[in-house]
Amino acid sequence: MDVILLERIAKLGQMGETVKVRDGFARNYLLPLGKALRANAANKSRFESERATLEARNLERKSEAQTVADTLNDKSFVVVRSAGETGQLYGSVAARDIAEVLAAEGYNVGRNQIDLNNPIKTIGLHKVVIHLHAEVEISITLNVARSAEEAERQTKGESLTSADAIYGVDEDALKAEDFFQPDDEFGDDE
Repeated sequence: MDVILLERIAKLGQMGETVKVRDGFARNYLLPLGKALRANAANKSRFESERATLEARNLERKSEAQTVADTLNDKSFVVVRSAGETGQLYGSVAARDIAEVLAAEGYNVGRNQIDLNNPIKTIGLHKVVIHLHAEVEISITLNVARSAEEAERQTKGESLTSADAIYGVDEDALKAEDFFQPDDEFGDDE
């Protein structure tokens, strides 16, 4: 199906372009959300008459997204989750969770704006890309840790997946004598 784009859509085209898309994509996404019109003579003339209004609205949305991007870009957010000793989370951190963390900090970002191909399943520092507008893209750092204290240690660059980090024991420095007393001989029960 041929459609006229009413706004810039990544990997598809710019505003005003007529592009061919699959019927389902047009019927289920582009047309209901007002991102495109069917490409026919009536809609082409309608688009040309409303072009200035659409461009002004797009510019306004872009400037709003840019102001949010200026305050949000390269910020770090802490997410506390339960995890095993190896750093594997018992659950995961998905786009919905990231949107909730941002909302708690006062940022209105939808989960569909968060570019997360797979959920985060390990503790550590993770870069997450957010598309605030078709032309405005930022990245934030997500600090996934077991506690706020561990999040601070991760921020300083410490790895929290070893026994030393978890228990405060350097596992390479342990010797056999640390586990039993060499003075005790077997069978010497005096």
